[in-house]
Amino acid sequence: MAITAQDVKNLREMTGVGMMDCKKALAASDGDMDKAIEWLREKGLAASAKKAGRIAAEGMAYAANIDGVGVVVEVNAETDFVGKNEKFVDFVKGVAATVAACAPADLDALMECKYNGTDLTVTQQQQEMVLVIGENIKVRRFARFADGVSVPYIHAGGKIGVMVNLEVTGGIDATEIGKDMAMQIAALNPRFLDKSQVTQEVLDEEKKILLAQMANDPKMANKPDKVKENIVAGKLNKFYAENCLLQQAFVKDGDVTVEQYMNAAAKKLGGTITLKDAVRFEKGEGIEKKQENFAEEIAKLAK
Repeated sequence: MAITAQDVKNLREMTGVGMMDCKKALAASDGDMDKAIEWLREKGLAASAKKAGRIAAEGMAYAANIDGVGVVVEVNAETDFVGKNEKFVDFVKGVAATVAACAPADLDALMECKYNGTDLTVTQQQQEMVLVIGENIKVRRFARFADGVSVPYIHAGGKIGVMVNLEVTGGIDATEIGKDMAMQIAALNPRFLDKSQVTQEVLDEEKKILLAQMANDPKMANKPDKVKENIVAGKLNKFYAENCLLQQAFVKDGDVTVEQYMNAAAKKLGGTITLKDAVRFEKGEGIEKKQENFAEEIAKLAK
């Protein structure tokens, strides 16, 4: 039976075992997934296989500047309690240190890197953590910034991790400015960093909605097209102000935009700052959490 890359990926997701071991297991089991899991367990590689199937939507988002490299990671666990566990937090910080040192191209590459300060891969260290803590644990995603000035911010003990990456001139300390911008990102979660990033497709959709709203408004429906276009242009500026970080009102001073604050603060320090990039990770976002029905669970156990 032919073994595909998707088969290897599926087995890895089910067991948390490294790619090469999953490939060996499938080859030894003629592609049979159940037999491959059994093979891995017999080899002592998938002792945590059952836990790996459970949904991990808690955990921690973490951001740090490590030796000049900006890193933000999300590592998931099953319960909020474990997300505060000291060993779990240390594991997350170790993952971040590994990202900084190893410069992996993607998540698969990261999982095969040597975990910081050990001879184990990140995958193997993750398996160790599953066995020690007793919950499914999963490194979910990361971002790395090797260039520029990276300013991290962690909100609510790891609920949200933000990294702001800046280009700074004049030798100024941009830490406070970057942190203010990161806090804004954490609080308002803008869709775009700047209005220049808004695609034509998004603009066309907004225009379509605004024109449809006017067509359904008796007071607006009969106005000339030119008037409608001017109204749409004005409303798009409001769209930018709500959805684009640099055009948003600065939370600490609503009379200026984030961009105006950034430029004025940098000028006051004697330099310039340009926002290059920013990443916001919120733990568990996009993961469907399992809703447990404890009455049903008890009923099943009683049978």
